[in-house]
Amino acid sequence: MRIGLLTGGGDCPGLNGVLRAVVRRGVRTHGHEFVGFRHGWAGFTDDNTVDLTIDSTSGILPRGGTILGTSRTNPYKDGADGTAVIRAALERNGVDALIPIGGEDTLGVAARLAADGVPVVGVPKTIDNDLDGTDYTFGFDTAVQIATDAIDRLHTTAESHNRVLVVEVMGRHAGWIACHAGMAGGADAILVPERPFDLDEVCDHLRARHARGRSFSIVVASEGARPAQGSITTREGGVDEFGHVRLGGIAAWLENEIEARTGFETRMVVLGHVQRGGTPTAYDRVLATRYGVEAVDALTRGESGVMVALRGTEILTIPLEEALAAPKLLDPELFATAAVFFG
Repeated sequence: MRIGLLTGGGDCPGLNGVLRAVVRRGVRTHGHEFVGFRHGWAGFTDDNTVDLTIDSTSGILPRGGTILGTSRTNPYKDGADGTAVIRAALERNGVDALIPIGGEDTLGVAARLAADGVPVVGVPKTIDNDLDGTDYTFGFDTAVQIATDAIDRLHTTAESHNRVLVVEVMGRHAGWIACHAGMAGGADAILVPERPFDLDEVCDHLRARHARGRSFSIVVASEGARPAQGSITTREGGVDEFGHVRLGGIAAWLENEIEARTGFETRMVVLGHVQRGGTPTAYDRVLATRYGVEAVDALTRGESGVMVALRGTEILTIPLEEALAAPKLLDPELFATAAVFFG
């Protein structure tokens, strides 16, 4: 077969590892050929492609980002017939099947294509780890490690200046990064989208800590965290092609509110895209490699409309509809364990 690959949505560490694994396995074991569509689904409108070979994907395993580029292009935006556009591009380039690598939006497009008869096997990719059907997505472990390293460094400056430091991490709908990094970094409060927080309660935790002689604190907040009462002012950035509002502002709001309510000097740090950049961890390299091998094997077996997934220690395939039915939210028991150390 001649198989097309693309990376869509936000970049994350491990994408190149998937590309390398798909090509290496597909060429050496199955005799397939591969073509990469640049910049996600946008590459199908202008045939922006590149042949992918063992040589061209050699040495990319430790590289962050994606050699194919990415975008948040939605081929079905405003009622467009995305399937017709993509089918035409596949025919022009002699492509028989697709392996899209992305999150809920990219794989949502993949599911529509599969329903219309295009052979598709998806690979899950999201820093937030909020895709259902799989225990972990690559990129998450790297993001958690970056956030943990930042929290470790912020401890010393917070202690030196007797400050409260608010650390904003990624997590639109799910607080996996905040919870894992907050636990690993010894945060004194963790705020996540799944649990609207009571700011008075947060401030009580910080006062109690200071009353015990600890003159600094670390608060970790997901970008999607919200107070139980009232609202905050978020960034005005419109929406992307899939209708997602650009988030931002929780750390700045918390900085002002905590200082006003407690009198403790408070500063904020927004990690932002730092969490996406740089080399992937060993765990993410291995997971990305296993996903890539299974994806091309599944296509070769004739599977379509499925996504590769990690269940326990096993890599398997599940229906795309199962993975996209609902976001995978933070485990309440994990958050309860983290809360033992608040305040």
